[in-house]
Amino acid sequence: MKKKVCMLVHTHSFLDSRIFKKEAKTLQKNGYDVTMIVPRVKGNLFDIDKAPFNDRFLQPSFMHEDIKIVTYKIESFKPSPIEMQSHIDHGNHTKFENPLTQLGLEEKADIYHAHELGSLYAGIGIKRKMKELHNTEVKLIYDSHDLIPDPLDNKTIPQKRKTAMLKLLNTMIKEIDQLITVSHSIKSWYLSKNPLLPVEIIYNSPPLAKPFEPKDYKNNKLTVCYEGHIADNKKGSRDKIFDITNICSKQTDFNFKIIGGVLHGHSLTVPDNLKKHVELTGWVDYHSISKHMENVDIGWIDFDDLSQSLNRSYALPNKFFSYLNNGIPVVVNKCHEMEEFIRTHKCGLVINKPKATAQDYARAFLYLNKNRAKLTQMSVNARKVVENLYSWEHMEKRLLNVYESLINGNSPFIL
Repeated sequence: MKKKVCMLVHTHSFLDSRIFKKEAKTLQKNGYDVTMIVPRVKGNLFDIDKAPFNDRFLQPSFMHEDIKIVTYKIESFKPSPIEMQSHIDHGNHTKFENPLTQLGLEEKADIYHAHELGSLYAGIGIKRKMKELHNTEVKLIYDSHDLIPDPLDNKTIPQKRKTAMLKLLNTMIKEIDQLITVSHSIKSWYLSKNPLLPVEIIYNSPPLAKPFEPKDYKNNKLTVCYEGHIADNKKGSRDKIFDITNICSKQTDFNFKIIGGVLHGHSLTVPDNLKKHVELTGWVDYHSISKHMENVDIGWIDFDDLSQSLNRSYALPNKFFSYLNNGIPVVVNKCHEMEEFIRTHKCGLVINKPKATAQDYARAFLYLNKNRAKLTQMSVNARKVVENLYSWEHMEKRLLNVYESLINGNSPFIL
């Protein structure tokens, strides 16, 4: 009989690349019966750029790519940290009367896999109810995509709320069976809270891009890419993109390619004098990212204002592995986790500043453009490290190991 998995989702799109494209699809492909319980906003499911699906996915539940999708209204499940803490502290199952817990219970899964604080709270309710009402032990995974709340964030989260959220997180991780996260730094942060916490790192890496054509860098044109969400005061500043393009295009044949861009309801306007140097693809299908990166020479990541975000220092984001997967060296400001990775594997260049300017990045791009042999070796190293260690084919083995250990008891070996 197939083992049943239930993904609990509170704020992410049901098409999220980590949750749906990689984890859920891997489990389904390997014989698990997978259900995802996901939120609707104002009656609609939403895409990764937050655009609502107004004419698709309208049923309360449906099958999508052999995975069962069950939906609920997010407006009916917006508990405060203090409310969740009160219910957790109550000590039993009686306070968990929310749609995510109720729908999760109906699935009668063997393993519940939560992706946010809210869904972890719902998962604890499920675990307690299954134990106390049905005398059934179920397993609970918390998949910490990042640190929520961010301990250094003093801008977007009021201090009182942040303190309450940190207390809630510290309380809830005592009831999980496994924690999954995305970088060594985040793993270390959790282990500082509880040294015996079972933690596995599953990187945000894509499946190995195939077919792959090694880059020879014989073209005189230099194309730099930014992939993902442009969030001006955090990452991917449009002003920096335009300033970099303005500087570099005056010195070489230069193009800046943006794969993704702004979220639904926002616009990105390129200055007239730069339009021939800036290419906008918009948001593209996950599986077509590699195709869009075929003509890219360098990948750019800029995580700004590190003093206000531990997450940005600790991150190894999707875009980082997307670049490496396609043999694209990465240029990034001085973010701890990416700096360590790049220095270890020699697959890019780190600006020796936490807060790098457009001029700093332009200087780095022009330096690499003049040193094509070095750029070529970085490209080889980038692809090699993904092939040998980090592609999703390696990560799915870790994911399946976690699941098999939870179902069958701990494995005798860690390979």
